[in-house]
Amino acid sequence: MKIAVITGASSGIGREFVYAVDKKQCVDEIWVIARRAERLEELKEKCTTPLRPLALDLSAREGIEAYRAALEAEKPQIALLINAAGCGVFGPFAEKDLDALLHSATLNSLALTAMCHVSIPYIKRGGSIVNMGSNSSWQPVPYQAVYGASKSYVLSLSRAIGRELRPRGIHVMCVCPGWIKTEFQEHAQHDEYIRYVDRWYGPDEVAAQAMADLEKKKTVSILGAPVRRQVALVKHLPVDMVMDIWCRQQGFD
Repeated sequence: MKIAVITGASSGIGREFVYAVDKKQCVDEIWVIARRAERLEELKEKCTTPLRPLALDLSAREGIEAYRAALEAEKPQIALLINAAGCGVFGPFAEKDLDALLHSATLNSLALTAMCHVSIPYIKRGGSIVNMGSNSSWQPVPYQAVYGASKSYVLSLSRAIGRELRPRGIHVMCVCPGWIKTEFQEHAQHDEYIRYVDRWYGPDEVAAQAMADLEKKKTVSILGAPVRRQVALVKHLPVDMVMDIWCRQQGFD
C-alpha cells in the first residue's frame, strides 16, 4: 500500500496539503495526523482518497511511538511525508510561559525530526519529504525568538538529510512561506506583537506552490516574488542590520 502522511492536517496549511494530495490521486491512502480527532474525521467527507485519521500529539513521545507502531503493523510504502504541524509563541522571550516555549520548540523541531527518522525506513526511491519551514528560517527574529530558531533548525535539517538521502533517490524539500492567514497566527497572538505585514498569503496558495515545486525537485519552496527577493537580500546583509530592520518595522525600537 502506497500512502502519504501529513501532520498538522486538521487546519491551515496541513489541511490544504491534504486537499492537494487528494487532488493528485497519487496514493492509495492518506494518513492524516493531528490532535483533534473530529477535525480529521471531517476531512473524510471532502476527499476521494481513503483517509486514515491518527489523532496524536506529536510533541509527546507517546504520539511518535503510536505512529511508529502503526507503520510497523501496516508496513506501507510512504510516497510522501509532509510535516506541517507547528506552533509559535510571539512576544518578549523573558516574559513568555516556559511550557509554551518548550512546546513550540518541541513540535516545530524535535517532533519533525522524529517523524522523518521513523518514516525514512518506509520511503523508497522516488519518495519525498516536505518539511514546513518559514520565512523566519533565514534570520534570527526578535519577539519570535523560539519560533524563528526552530524554523532555522528545520531548514538546516532538511538540507542536510536531503543531501544524505539523495543517493537513495529520496527527495527532501523545505517550504519557507511568508505571512500566512491561518489559525496558527491566532494561536500565536500575533496582533499584539506583529504590527507590520507586507502581504498575506493563503494556505491554499502555499500548498499549491509547494506541490508544484516538489514536482520540479526543488529543495526550497518560497511562495511569492517579494518573499524570494527578501530572502535573497537577507543573505547579504549583516545579521544585526536585519534584526534592526525587523524591530523598526514592528515598532519595537
